[in-house]
Amino acid sequence: MLSRTAESLYWTGRYMERADFLARILEAAVRLAALPARDGAAATAWASAIASAGVSGAFAASARTPNEKSVREYLAFAPDNMSSIRACITSARTNARSVRTALTIELWEAINGAYNGLAELGEPTKRDDFVRYLEFVKGVSLAFEGASSRTMLRNDAYWFLRLGGAIERADNTARLLDVKYHLLLPAGERVGGQLDYFQWTTLLREVSALTAYRWVYRESVRPWLVADLLVLNRQMPRSLASCQGMIVSYLDKLATDYGRRGPAQRIASARLTQFNETNIEDIFQSGLHEYILAFLSENNRLASAIHDQYLV
Repeated sequence: MLSRTAESLYWTGRYMERADFLARILEAAVRLAALPARDGAAATAWASAIASAGVSGAFAASARTPNEKSVREYLAFAPDNMSSIRACITSARTNARSVRTALTIELWEAINGAYNGLAELGEPTKRDDFVRYLEFVKGVSLAFEGASSRTMLRNDAYWFLRLGGAIERADNTARLLDVKYHLLLPAGERVGGQLDYFQWTTLLREVSALTAYRWVYRESVRPWLVADLLVLNRQMPRSLASCQGMIVSYLDKLATDYGRRGPAQRIASARLTQFNETNIEDIFQSGLHEYILAFLSENNRLASAIHDQYLV
């Protein structure tokens, strides 16, 4: 496969995953902003959405104030934000169109339908209409996942598509967990209190993990158990360990297809070994925030290795 074809497939997977992630954090911000809490709670919720999306610097540089209107507009529609939902789906469609012959009809229609659907929905201003817009984006992601898993051949095109999504998902989950643990609870609010409980519950809803949490732990929501689920639990498809396992699997498939291993396989395998040798108590003892920052740095290093090995 040509490197530019692999790159387009890889970034199609990343952009579609990112659009879904943005819809989820905006939906969570709507929930959190509606909470009856002390002054500034709503602004904190919208600021946390910007932090979770990893665009705090660009948002600040645009001279916007973090409130419902500005954050919704910036993360969903803004032409000056190349990581908005609209920009991500547009970029996914552009990349997919450039490798149209590598995709099944069903997968192309899912991506193209997402692009056309967003154009028809426009830029809803009422909260209820905006929530329906977010539901559409999440539905698009499910259609993309279903079409890729049910119709694509298990060959290098599929592995690159899924590899991009797994790299992006790992990054997104880490940012979400760090924002909640490190930034979201307002000063003066009690850890373990009603607001803290609702925020952790909202985070679980955000990654479609609330039911999974209850199945695994069978008790009320506790921060260290949420962290355990989203960091180390291999059964949870959005956990860091699960994403790392998928990354290793896809890279191994590519190594088999192309007959050689490289730096990307070695970095990914070493990281998976670290997950297998740690526990949540060790992570909290050394600092969850520090652990996540290290994970994000290593995830970026792995993405760079994938780029250098396959995409140039």
